Amino acid sequence: MRKTFREMSDQKFRLRAFLWHEFKEGKTAAEAHRSLPPVFGENALSKSQCRRWFHRFRSGEESLEDDERSGRPEIIDNDALRQAVELDPCLTTRSLSEQFNCSHMTILRHLHALGKSVRCGKWVPHELSEANKKKRVEVANDLLRRSKNRGFFHSILTSDEKWIQYDCSERKHQWLSPGETPKPTPKPDIHGKKVMICVWWNTRGLVYFELLDHGQTVTAQRDKGQLDRVDLALKQQGVDTSTTLLIHDNARPHTAKITQKKTLELGWEVLQHPPYSPDLAPSDYHLFRSMQHHLAEKKFKSDEEVKIWVTNYFESQPAEFFKKGIETLRMRWQMVVDNDGEYLLD
Repeated sequence: MRKTFREMSDQKFRLRAFLWHEFKEGKTAAEAHRSLPPVFGENALSKSQCRRWFHRFRSGEESLEDDERSGRPEIIDNDALRQAVELDPCLTTRSLSEQFNCSHMTILRHLHALGKSVRCGKWVPHELSEANKKKRVEVANDLLRRSKNRGFFHSILTSDEKWIQYDCSERKHQWLSPGETPKPTPKPDIHGKKVMICVWWNTRGLVYFELLDHGQTVTAQRDKGQLDRVDLALKQQGVDTSTTLLIHDNARPHTAKITQKKTLELGWEVLQHPPYSPDLAPSDYHLFRSMQHHLAEKKFKSDEEVKIWVTNYFESQPAEFFKKGIETLRMRWQMVVDNDGEYLLD
């Protein structure tokens, strides 16, 4: 948990008082530094800092306070500071200290008093233009109206692709005792073996998946061939394919003429999907997120091992998992409308 400025100030004073006591006991700076960990924990103070304070004590200066800095006001207008950071949240404390003609630590102290803290924004897939946002709202509104029809979500079929690495090692936090060194984690080879999986699913569960051969990616011709196999799988599951509503992204293989022609032949309807919108694709926000979580620390030696794992993963998911993934679309479309087309940051 992050310490408050007051807590940091108290800790600083206690450290200096401890050093002053050690100095009075005739200890050296090195001996005092070795005495710090049992009392204050590891890395409480560096050796150089200890030496500086001992030099200060030897010179006759026994004050434990920081030296005053001339010409640098320590009190600033909090309202003006709040206005500055709310106008531009990306301002650094260094630039603010120059703007308000005060020390860096003064800016930090006042920002903490205002309840401000530093957090990074999430990465988003694309910088949406106003036209992109408008399109997202239009599509979401149209699909919301259609979703009121009986059986709408039950007719949805969705598909997407995902790379699965052979080595899914992750660096994790470790519970350690003071002074204990964390165990290193070998960094996975970003150019290591991986295989692409193509998945088709609906509210009932998995419809069809296949792993592509190494070096292959999805093309329009390959996507066209998959459509036939998916249609057969749906019929084997007793699904009336004439009511199929297909949701997939706007990748070129999905929007190619031969792919569009094939979906028309099958009697499927392709639902609108706004550009740059993985947050509205069930595989991205639901299925693949869950898969990635389960893949953590997995290591595969062959495509066959990947295929077995994927099969077991799908078989282990309850029917409610797939149903929820599709039906969540209604809530997400409404959120896009309410947020004027902005990305959903969940």
